[in-house]
Amino acid sequence: MSIGMKVKKEKILLIAFLSFFAYVLIHLSKIFFRLDKFPLFLFRYFVISIFIFYAFLKKDLTTWILLSIIIGIEFGIDYPKIAIELRFLSQIFLRLIKTIIAPILFSTLVVGIASHSNIKQLGNMGWKSLLYFEIVTTLALFIGLIAINISQAGVGIVMPSGIMEHQLPKVESKTWQDTIIHVFPENFIKSIYHGDVLPIVVFSVIFGISMVFLDEKKRRPILSFTESISEIMFKFTKIIMYFAPIGVGSAIAYTVGHMGLDILYNLFQLLLTLYIALFIFLIMVLFPIILWIKVPLRGFIKALMEPVSLAFATTSSESALPLLMENLEKLGVPRKIIAFVIPTGYSFNLDGTTLYLSLATVFVAQASGIPLSFSQQIFIGLTLILTSKGVAGVPRASLVILLATVSSFGLPNWPILAIIGIDELMDMARTTVNVIGNGLASCVIARSEGELDDEKMLDYIKKKRDNG
Repeated sequence: MSIGMKVKKEKILLIAFLSFFAYVLIHLSKIFFRLDKFPLFLFRYFVISIFIFYAFLKKDLTTWILLSIIIGIEFGIDYPKIAIELRFLSQIFLRLIKTIIAPILFSTLVVGIASHSNIKQLGNMGWKSLLYFEIVTTLALFIGLIAINISQAGVGIVMPSGIMEHQLPKVESKTWQDTIIHVFPENFIKSIYHGDVLPIVVFSVIFGISMVFLDEKKRRPILSFTESISEIMFKFTKIIMYFAPIGVGSAIAYTVGHMGLDILYNLFQLLLTLYIALFIFLIMVLFPIILWIKVPLRGFIKALMEPVSLAFATTSSESALPLLMENLEKLGVPRKIIAFVIPTGYSFNLDGTTLYLSLATVFVAQASGIPLSFSQQIFIGLTLILTSKGVAGVPRASLVILLATVSSFGLPNWPILAIIGIDELMDMARTTVNVIGNGLASCVIARSEGELDDEKMLDYIKKKRDNG
């Protein structure tokens, strides 16, 4: 890439941001300038056109995904009825992603485990991963509880008009024994059909461990087969990613077109509490871990930019899984560690979801006028750590877990009706943190095993910097 072209891109991006801020300033001062909607409409599209021009020069998937989010928001505001009808495009994208999840989990886990000639090392990775997951999710839990107790977002809540028209999903009451039983697969094909992540992970882990005890002659054909499946699935992912900007844009357009922007004012305090709490978690928990394991922040951000963009827009960690695994390998994390830690983390390391559920449950109690002692809140939170396992792949499955938890502790359901209005925006944030947390977890385990490739990491950062 020539220096001139790089400078040109940077100038266009600077012009785009300056134009955006100019539009925001004029929009806030539209009464003073006596502007009607049409000039503002033209200005908005002028700003978007600059971003489109920049995206054509950049020719980067992350840029196109971010651009699709901007266009999706604009489309949802200007053409809400059409935006709602475009939901099928995002559903197609998620369906395509879901076809990958089971084979990629099975193949990568089996290869990751069966490739280990040392079963003791595999056991070390297992207990280190689970210990790390539980420590980090417990910290997320406490941050969520502290945040909602400080903000008191549920106290004196005003129910938005018409929100009672929403229907809550039906929730079957489950005991803690039922939750544990659900972890173990009854039928592997049934688990694939229903998209149950935990049973697939358990089956794949046991299958991989069984292969470790076979002699090389019997193990090699199955190992080669699963390696081939893994490679095919990553190629499959690259093809699907060409559709990602369309799927992401339509998802955002549907969200804005369906719920509008007015409801944000009614529940802004709760939304702000969640976002601040998640930000504090990133700064106070995950950032020190990055420094501790000596992973360059710039490289880590670049590796996670694309998967995080997908997770944020689609509100599903599943959509980010293939790209997350691929980019982490480029960053220097060995595939065998990624194959073990990431799928396991998708079930046991849901930092954002755990924080959200603890926060939302106390919010329900506050809105209902039911005081909860801090010990009661901690008990509810510890219960959520168990019941939240395996929800990462399903958009807004956290809402179902929240309903089940509220019912189990005798709290009323009606405050959850208020949360539904902004659940999509909350899901974007918590899903993003889930993906970041699992990406970091693989780096932590790789560093603890002495297998994080620092040279490969530096080459990746240099290549990304050279490509602009």
